[in-house]
Amino acid sequence: MTVTPLLVHKCHTESLKLLQRNLTPHGIMAASRTPAASAHHYTRVFGRDTGICALGMSLSGDTALLQGAVNGLHTLARHQAENGQIPKYVDTEKADSDFWYLGCIDATLWWLIAVDFVTQHAPEQRLAQRLQENIARALTWLSCQEHPRLFLLQQNEASDWADIMPRSGFVLYTNALWYHVKQRYHLPHANETKYHFNHLFYPYSRETPDYRRLRLLTDYILNQSRDNGLYLSFVNFSFWGEEGDVFGNLLAILFGLAEAGPAQHILQALDLAEIDTPHPVRATVRPIRQDDRLWRDYMARPHQNLEYQYHNGGSWPFIGGFWIAALAAMGEKTRATEALEKLAHVNSLNQWQFNEWLHGESGEARGMTGQSWNAAMFILAQHSLKKTIF
Repeated sequence: MTVTPLLVHKCHTESLKLLQRNLTPHGIMAASRTPAASAHHYTRVFGRDTGICALGMSLSGDTALLQGAVNGLHTLARHQAENGQIPKYVDTEKADSDFWYLGCIDATLWWLIAVDFVTQHAPEQRLAQRLQENIARALTWLSCQEHPRLFLLQQNEASDWADIMPRSGFVLYTNALWYHVKQRYHLPHANETKYHFNHLFYPYSRETPDYRRLRLLTDYILNQSRDNGLYLSFVNFSFWGEEGDVFGNLLAILFGLAEAGPAQHILQALDLAEIDTPHPVRATVRPIRQDDRLWRDYMARPHQNLEYQYHNGGSWPFIGGFWIAALAAMGEKTRATEALEKLAHVNSLNQWQFNEWLHGESGEARGMTGQSWNAAMFILAQHSLKKTIF
């Protein structure tokens, strides 16, 4: 693979073009409009996609993209549930919203993060002020999902971005977002969230947790698992995830949950697993196999989450953007620049298709084409080389 700075520049241009093409008056579509994308609902305004895309769109310098980010966040707010939850997606043609089978907890988290992020980078929009009531309701809904002693969110299986994965109970990715929301909105008990996050998802330190039920949860883990340098992907009562959630671990670095030493150990573990080979980056360090106790029948429906596919070890370019931001935040600017070049290459495959995901071993392009968050996260990754984003 030969990558040049010209390819990086070209990817920036193509990213802007893709985002502009995927804009609607109601916000950004998850993917470009094709028959397959329409059939699988990717042309709708998704909560998490809109939130993540808003980060890059507000940094793009393009006024139309900034307005598109604002419009999408308003669309989601108009369809907010009475209890405060932000929907998984909004079908603007039918004025209908969907909240997934067991809920979609990270849509609300990403919406809150994006509202504050856009407000900080485009204060003239007065977004947080205009959405003040929606923000309050969203925060109230999330607080009702929080354990009153551990200050961590609880959730069902398959109810975040990895929506055909068996993570449940206390989930790493979700609680990294929750801590970041607490920091952005100056919510109480952020320190307690960080403390319990580190004791529960990384129970291998010598310090004994204060809360006896947390000690019991970690005892199960310590008696049957080993330290691989990564946070556990989730913890439930007597079962947990050791597949290595790359996204969740990167967010723990970016949001300051992992201190300098543990953050370095995370990077070393991810390097050892070669998560950016063949493309940046795999969603899991290793896939959950069909003979694993965590395997669920729904993971094979419709032949989607098999080994090294989709959430179960597939490579996702948008997570590659977070990988670059984490490398840059850790002072690894040279490596981050090299990773940005690899990300430009993967987005350029098949005549700039911006494929949703790629097989984690073969590198074969899979999923929907014209994926908006690939483009938005490439723009954010570029900015992370110049300035700390989070």
